[in-house]
Amino acid sequence: MLLPKRTKYRKAHRGRMKGKANRGNKVTYGDYGLQAIEPCWITSNQIEAARVAMTRYCKRMGKVWIKIFPDKPVSKKPAETRMGKGKGAPEFWVAVVKPGRVMFELSEVTEKNAREAMRLAAGKLPVKCKFVKKISNEMGDSSEN
Repeated sequence: MLLPKRTKYRKAHRGRMKGKANRGNKVTYGDYGLQAIEPCWITSNQIEAARVAMTRYCKRMGKVWIKIFPDKPVSKKPAETRMGKGKGAPEFWVAVVKPGRVMFELSEVTEKNAREAMRLAAGKLPVKCKFVKKISNEMGDSSEN
């Protein structure tokens, strides 16, 4: 289960998930990716379940990158507790995912296997996802010159 080693504050505000992801929205490390279509909180358990589903399907042949990290604590008050008496204790950790964010990447497998692995991983996540490929730049980068 993923969680930060230490944080500045023990409890965090809930925040908002407006707008699209302007970082982490392209496939950078692998050849194929799983991209979020809607905003969502993804827990550390869900990230781990998706990772296990992908690696099991690929029979540990491919290479997997997890590009999201649960760094936001979510607090909950105990059941049947009266209002007041402060904020609840941190229960679990979530990664805030905006639309367009590439959450997982995969390489060293065929496209057919990558599609199926990503489909299985998407089934473990509470967000609508789509399969994306790395954009190959035939003309070459202008930054290379």
